[in-house]
Formats: sequence, C-alpha cells, structure tokens
Amino acid sequence: MFSTAAWTRTAPLYEATRALPFNRELADGTLPMPAFRHYIIQDAHYLVGFAQALALAAAKSDRPGHIVQFATAAAVAIEVERTLHTDYFTRFGISAEDVAATAPTPVTHHYVCFLLASGFREPLGVHLAALLPCFWIYREIGRDIHGRARPDNSYRAWIDTYAGEDFSRAVDAMIEVTDAVWADTGAKEREAMHAAFARAAQLEWMFWDSAYRDAAWPV
Repeated sequence: MFSTAAWTRTAPLYEATRALPFNRELADGTLPMPAFRHYIIQDAHYLVGFAQALALAAAKSDRPGHIVQFATAAAVAIEVERTLHTDYFTRFGISAEDVAATAPTPVTHHYVCFLLASGFREPLGVHLAALLPCFWIYREIGRDIHGRARPDNSYRAWIDTYAGEDFSRAVDAMIEVTDAVWADTGAKEREAMHAAFARAAQLEWMFWDSAYRDAAWPV
C-alpha cells in the first residue's frame, strides 16, 4: 500500500518538521506574533493554489466519486482561505490590504508551482501523491500541537482547526483514494509517486521554517 510505505520512507522528515522551532513554540504559546502573521498570510496565498491543484485532480480523474471528492476538497480549501480572512486575520490584526501587499514568498511560490505542475504534467497518481502530504502532515502536526498546547494558548483557535474530526476524515479519504489509484499504476509511476510525496513533505518542512525565519525574496 502506497500510503504506509510513503509515510515510513519520510518518517524522519516528519519528525524534523514536528521539532521545528515554529511548531514547538506554537504549541507552548511562545511563538512570536510576526512569525505567525507571516505564516497565515502565506497560508492564504498557498490555499488558493492548493484549491486549483485539487481542481486539476478532479479534471484528471475518470471516476465520478473521485471527481466529487476532489472538487469538494477544492471548495473546502477556498472556504478555509476565506475563514482566514474573516476570522483569524481579524483576531490577529491582519487586514485585507496587508495580505494583498504581501507577495508569496519563495517557498510558497515554489510549493504552489510544484503542485500545479504535477497537475498539468503528471499522471493522476503522481499528482495525488504530491497533494497528500499537505493533508496528512498537517493533521499529524495539528494533533501533536493540540496535545501539547495549554487551554489558554493564544493560538488555540487555529490549533483546534487542524486537530478536528472533520479535517481528519478528509485526510483519511485522501489517503484512501491515493491508495486506490496506486493499485492501478505500474512500477515507473509508483516510484514517481514516492518522489512526489517526498518532495511535498520537504516543502511542508520548508514552509514552516520559512515562516519562523520570516524568509523573503533575497533580491
């Protein structure tokens, strides 16, 4: 099964992501607000591209149930992006003008381009493997942070979102459909799926690390 093997192969990378200063300090409530602001603004940019990549998965699929699943996930990603604007941005003093004036950082730009390129250029299985880490790693990091966070953590509302059952069910559904598509692929595509999963997992690490360092374009 693809999912079990892919997670096992990248387990050290997940552990490195879990141990990042951003996630450690988010859990204990000491994360500097500028780092969190950087993160959620970039997340808003990323979610639009992620939704587009999910829509491409729907377009690439020939199974009606999968088309509905991917299209629904794309719509949910946009709903989450809108929630950032209407809820979390208000909570943390970020205006629509702040978001519009802040360009995607190098890692956000690269991650989105990677997902869109996989959607346009790769078979469906490879594209799903590229999308899966965003679902799966987010859930596991969310659960880990949720388990360590104090009730009075100033970031609690955001933390609760990614540790919730609704999101967990969406992750399980994405794992299931990726494994189902894997079953119909050949050896070459299977290796490409593993490579795509690993690259996306690296980009997840880079996304959190970039926010902590307030990384921007160097020139």
